[in-house]
Amino acid sequence: MPKMKTHKGAKKRFKVTGSGKVKRMRAFKSHILTKKDPKRKRRLRRGDLVSLGQEKTIKRLLQA
Repeated sequence: MPKMKTHKGAKKRFKVTGSGKVKRMRAFKSHILTKKDPKRKRRLRRGDLVSLGQEKTIKRLLQA
């Protein structure tokens, strides 16, 4: 059986931490920022962890 390939789209969007959790960036920060208050934009700037339900799927996409 051939080697499994990394999903390039997932590789660009997610990082695995040292403890094995999956990090992601938050959505809704790319445009139409004038109507969003500064507190919301600050919160969107920070990353977040992927939910446990999605973690297994994303890790499978990331393994080379």
